[in-house]
Amino acid sequence: MKIKIADRTLCKEENAFSFKEKIEIARQLDKLQVDVIELPAMANVKTDTLLIKTMASFIKNTVISVNAGMTEQSVEAAAAALQTTKKPRLRIELPVSTVGMEYTCHKKADKMELLVEKLIKAAKSKINDVEFCAVDAARAEKDVLESIVSTAVKAGATAVTICDSAAEMMPQAFGEFAAANVKDSDNVEYGVMCSNKNGLAAANAVMALEKGVSVIKTDVKGEGIPLETITGIIKNCGDINGFNSDIKYTELNRIINQISWIISNAKNEKSACSVASFDSGIALGVNDDKDTVAAAVMKLGYDLSEEDSQKVYEEFLRVAEKKSVGSKELDAIVASVALQVPPTYKLVNYLINNGNIISATAQITLEKDGLNIQGVSIGDGPIDAAFLAIEQIIGHHYELDDFQIQSVTEGKQALGSALVKLRSGGKVYSGNGISTDIIGASIKAYIGAINKIVYEEAN
Repeated sequence: MKIKIADRTLCKEENAFSFKEKIEIARQLDKLQVDVIELPAMANVKTDTLLIKTMASFIKNTVISVNAGMTEQSVEAAAAALQTTKKPRLRIELPVSTVGMEYTCHKKADKMELLVEKLIKAAKSKINDVEFCAVDAARAEKDVLESIVSTAVKAGATAVTICDSAAEMMPQAFGEFAAANVKDSDNVEYGVMCSNKNGLAAANAVMALEKGVSVIKTDVKGEGIPLETITGIIKNCGDINGFNSDIKYTELNRIINQISWIISNAKNEKSACSVASFDSGIALGVNDDKDTVAAAVMKLGYDLSEEDSQKVYEEFLRVAEKKSVGSKELDAIVASVALQVPPTYKLVNYLINNGNIISATAQITLEKDGLNIQGVSIGDGPIDAAFLAIEQIIGHHYELDDFQIQSVTEGKQALGSALVKLRSGGKVYSGNGISTDIIGASIKAYIGAINKIVYEEAN
């Protein structure tokens, strides 16, 4: 029997992943060949749509599943975001226990059943692959659960997941519970999602497999079924017990460690400098046309006007005559020629204190409207301290999407180039700075990106 893995790592509520961290986790899961990558309900339609479309540009074999929310409007928004996805899925997650229905949705069982039917039909009218997740099913009344699941299937659900949110059942009891709710069908696949609060999630999932379940929902370093544990069981016990999966076991440990590292180092709101490594895979040459370059720019997260796109393409042709253009070169081109605006903030001076026995501190003075404004901050290193001081001045924290520094000349007085990419409202803004002092270059690049954001928000 083929076991499918649907991973929910990106649905973590406790981790505020940055845009880039989400992309990198999705890339790693795709490399591992999980069957489904699940995303939470859309909190910001513009930003989340960009995220999903970016994922769709490189994920071709894995299903991208989005929680479609609890209204017809949220279903429509999720479906629109999935338009360019090769294997899209809409997911309806609703509680089926008495407490869950009344507390979360303020509905009795009969009204909840009507809501399930309405949302499944709305999702089915947009995308063929629709999943119904019966949240807190282990505490639901037997006849209510059976009726709601039956309604979901009749309305068009192609997948059903039975969820044990309470983690109170022993493995054998959960196996029997799963068996009672899995119906023979060629058109519907059944799965389980279990809380690991008591360390029994993997055991419960294995018992459910024996009763006909074919999909297991996992996550990395979360409270659900551990991806590493369940895939290890399939690898080591699958042959003798008649089940397998498409997981690339040779990549398993490396990818689990990579995702775990990202989770452990997920963006700290107190730090201005925390980004994850991300290989965009962009490689352009002089023969690439304007549309190809524009698509690559969009892949990096930029949303440019037609005028700026033309400027970028002209500069790209100049650079491409001398060398191939990858993501770093394209970032630098966008930073140098696109979205050029009058500066709202100008750097007056900066003072950095740093050493191996003291905390890094930065004192930054910026000019705005003829007035000097000063910010002072402590940071995790001199550049982090400088960025935090600037945030103190402008009174706003923007997500740092990328930060690159490199030498552009040789020798002791070499010029350093810094590129800063900030994300605001789902769009990326970049700034570029050059100086013999790399901290100064970084500050100038950060201010350049800030000025672009401020200018566009004001206009």
